[in-house]
Amino acid sequence: MAESGWYDRLVLRLFDTRTRAVRPLVPLRDGTLRMYSCGPTVYRSVHIGNLRTYLLADWIKRVARAQGWQVLHVKNITDVGHMRQEMAERGGDKVIAAALAAGRTPREIADHFEQEFHEAEAKLLIEPADVFPRATDHVPQMLELIARLLERGLAYLVDGTVYFDTARHPGYGALSGNTPDLLLNGAGAEADPAKRHPADFTLWRAADPGRQMMVWDSPYGPGFPGWHIECSAMSMTYLGEEIDLHTGGVDNIFPHHEDELAQSEGATGGRFVRHWVHGQHLLADGVKMAKSQGNVYTVADLEERGFDPLAFRLLCAQVGYRTRLNFTLAALAGAEHGLRRLRRAAATREGEVDPARARELELAVRSAMEDDLDLPTAVAATFAFAADSKMTPATRAAGLLAADRLLGLALERSPEVPLGEGPWTELATSRSRLRQAASFAEADRTRDQLLTLRAVPEDRPGGGRLRRATALDLRRGLISSPQEVPDGRSAPDALEVSVSIVAGPYPEDLERCLDSLRRYSKGHEVEYLVVDNDAGPEVSSLLSRLREEEPRLRFFRADHQLGEAAARNLTIRAARGRAILMLDTGVEAIGDCFGPLLDALSDPRLGAVGRWGARSSDLREFYDSEEVEVDAIDGYCLATLRRRFSELGFLDERFRFYRMLDFNLSLALRAADLQLRRIPDLPVVMHQHRGWEDSEPDERDRLSRINFRRFYDRWHHRTDLLVGPGSSG
Repeated sequence: MAESGWYDRLVLRLFDTRTRAVRPLVPLRDGTLRMYSCGPTVYRSVHIGNLRTYLLADWIKRVARAQGWQVLHVKNITDVGHMRQEMAERGGDKVIAAALAAGRTPREIADHFEQEFHEAEAKLLIEPADVFPRATDHVPQMLELIARLLERGLAYLVDGTVYFDTARHPGYGALSGNTPDLLLNGAGAEADPAKRHPADFTLWRAADPGRQMMVWDSPYGPGFPGWHIECSAMSMTYLGEEIDLHTGGVDNIFPHHEDELAQSEGATGGRFVRHWVHGQHLLADGVKMAKSQGNVYTVADLEERGFDPLAFRLLCAQVGYRTRLNFTLAALAGAEHGLRRLRRAAATREGEVDPARARELELAVRSAMEDDLDLPTAVAATFAFAADSKMTPATRAAGLLAADRLLGLALERSPEVPLGEGPWTELATSRSRLRQAASFAEADRTRDQLLTLRAVPEDRPGGGRLRRATALDLRRGLISSPQEVPDGRSAPDALEVSVSIVAGPYPEDLERCLDSLRRYSKGHEVEYLVVDNDAGPEVSSLLSRLREEEPRLRFFRADHQLGEAAARNLTIRAARGRAILMLDTGVEAIGDCFGPLLDALSDPRLGAVGRWGARSSDLREFYDSEEVEVDAIDGYCLATLRRRFSELGFLDERFRFYRMLDFNLSLALRAADLQLRRIPDLPVVMHQHRGWEDSEPDERDRLSRINFRRFYDRWHHRTDLLVGPGSSG
């Protein structure tokens, strides 16, 4: 059927990445939407950033079916590995690396994480695709496609590796705007001297000597497929050479989808995808979610914190798919609260149903979703409908349940889960007796014990009951961001020193650090501000005990691992001392360190002081320095006046790890014409920095690169701030 014949009947419009416009989504034939989604690479657990993209595809399917279309959906499983630059340099891919490390085969690794992926999708009510093809099952189809490209002169062979020749494909760059001329320096491309052009990409890679796993025979010798050829081969196998819709995340646009588009249209000579739809990134604490950032969440992580996974689905629906979503647990808690409100409204069904009134919500939700998947408007209409008192409860419930066929929030589920018999039963009985005896303080402690078992007692006239704890119950007393702590920077100094400590999962280090400081604090007015950075129950118990011994100990429980800068900013907002001393828990005081620090900071020329420092000649390389005047003070032990944070502002929270966080602060102080000095005889010693040493070497390297780039981008032009060689203070 001609495309124009569909326009009168179509109302579903979506932004098309290739044309950069909102266009009607037009099935090619038979009233069937042929849809391909880039699925997971199964060498690790799928995280919620990935799942946001899969939710996008699910909502499109739901509204497409509401149009009366059939949907044929293919979502691939990549179980070979992404052939990106870092993998090429290491001579392998991450599936193989993970298998070797775990003593398992690549297939066992892939099967495990594929099962996790299906379970995660099911918990988010993402309808399964019709086909989940595995890359390893389609190598013959990939080789057939590569042969077509070679025959058409669009690929070339070098020592058993086949490359796509981007210069021979005039349309290269149409999707992303990254034309070959913009890639002369190899930006975003594989570093490979065998390529004719930096933008050329691998279709088939020759196996390195000794590689035995994930190797296939081919006309070009033993090897394995490149990342991009997989999707072209699998989409064509199940959907044909031209498909209606291709979805993915914006990080797929280049190079993956650009290369997939070039090789597919190069092989067939026709159009490959009629409509490209990409979802924006999910950020966590303002930065992209990534293992190296320490801010990755899985569905299992959310459940461990007591959240209903569908609260995450609702959270995603509250932000347009082309808008970045900044994920926080506090925002998720708000979505959880909203989900419970909707379920309570859907569970109350007294009175008669007014079918016309009930249908109003379904039509409003569908209309919004047909308009470039405007889910925020659909969700707003749903909450307004649930709060409308000018209808019977039965009408309200009917409308919510009908609209939920599009939203997918399982509004038919009970908002509360009662508990039967279990390990909490005896405690609950004990608490009831304590309340009857008016022992309310002890009853409250028993309630806290019940909460650790995920049980919440509800006291009602004539009796009570137990229900399963929700995330809202478990979040009491937790902090999600520094902004939840009042900003006291402008308040007058009330003490001499505020010690800022970020506690990781090392209770013995924390106890040693705090005990040593308290031992030598006589004669000084000191407070201790500790961020329990989601460090675990042992650290929480230790801090609760120490607070009973030390009235000037204040601690803040974070609901997740805050980045280093964010955690420090929390203590800066709460501090009341004239000076702030930032310490790593690996530091131990062996004498009075407060006196020397305060004496030094009485010099108005000084910006920060500490035990350890570094120098640089070019802001690229820093080295530990034994000089007194330095270019940077190490954050293991750094003291500055509290008012400096009023003058300079808070720490840059994009720095989730130090170093470079402390060096960034140091350069800001230097730029304010202030000096930085070491106190070589400061009575402190540094033990293991275990948070760093216990991390994986590859992750440490990646973290260092990320932090350094951020630091260098800001300061590379300010070498004039450096002390210079041979200077001393």
